[in-house]
Amino acid sequence: MTPLPNALPFWLSLALPPLALAGMAWGGWTIALLPLATWWLFTILDALTGHNTANPDPQTPEDALTAYRAITLVWPWVQFALLATMLWYVPQAPHLDTGERIGLFFGMGVISGTIGINYSHELMHQKSRLERWLADLLLASVLYSHFRSEHLRVHHTHVGTPRDPVTARYNEGFHRFFPRVLVQCPPSAWKAEAAMLSRRGLPWWHRTNPFWRYAVLQLAFLALALALGGWSGLGLFLIQAGTAIWQLELVNYIEHYGLTRRHLGEGKYEHVLPRHSWNADLRASNWLLINLQRHSDHHYKPDRRFPVLQTYSSDEAPQLPFGYPLMTMAAMFPPLWKRIMNRRVKAWRRMHYPDIKDWHAYNKALNPVTG
Repeated sequence: MTPLPNALPFWLSLALPPLALAGMAWGGWTIALLPLATWWLFTILDALTGHNTANPDPQTPEDALTAYRAITLVWPWVQFALLATMLWYVPQAPHLDTGERIGLFFGMGVISGTIGINYSHELMHQKSRLERWLADLLLASVLYSHFRSEHLRVHHTHVGTPRDPVTARYNEGFHRFFPRVLVQCPPSAWKAEAAMLSRRGLPWWHRTNPFWRYAVLQLAFLALALALGGWSGLGLFLIQAGTAIWQLELVNYIEHYGLTRRHLGEGKYEHVLPRHSWNADLRASNWLLINLQRHSDHHYKPDRRFPVLQTYSSDEAPQLPFGYPLMTMAAMFPPLWKRIMNRRVKAWRRMHYPDIKDWHAYNKALNPVTG
């Protein structure tokens, strides 16, 4: 085990809001700074800083993680302040045309998707009421509140099986995956919450169903957007939300593409292991994404906070060739994505499940609808 990494680089996300402010003030080419920074700057930094294979002690006490946890507690207020400022200022700014306004809120969506939803993911896994509330607020700000229920109640339980909508199937391009999850995930999350209430002897309409909270929070953000920016502000807010959702589902797509847990019969599957998630230990993009790319360990031990997530060798967990920023862009081009990833999926299958010779028939038997 190695000492904890320096906490300061995990605060690099705070360098992004000033880029949004620059775009608001000057317009023009400065509007491109946000997507360029998140997608390409950190890809370049990955190439310069390389891999980080160090594993801090997973038993590190909570009080030693304060400087790391603080960024996830500070960020929501930064994001809300930036979003409110943009909703008030951008629709009425005389020096910005319609295209520039749309571009600014596209960039805001990149922030709220890449950073905001990612931080909400960290927060929703914690026991603290404050952290869970902040997760709900971040998700409501992009109109995707059901993600918390889907992620905790469905994805972590059924990852790598046909019962998990966000496990991308082998050879399924992102442009097929995206509309599928948009349709399948909300009812999947609803059913999971209703089933939990039923196990407690409560009806689905009980006040403890989190979907009522989700609805109120999302309506509050819609009302705020309308109040601050009028109908133009509301439309721009929806662009921001749609962009953030697209960013999230791109990440969901690459995290488990083509990986399948062995079916044990009678609807049961093997335990989730590090080999059921794609892993990436690129240093800089893990700073930006607070170690989300150590995804194999997150699924293996979901209660670990991000500073102590472990990385694995290629024998234990499949490795992405690049960090998430570049891989998500590759996913937008299915022929390129399949050229990069399909041979890696096939090698993974040969390594971990050599007894399964016909994967098409195997998957078809488990999921007759999509195969």
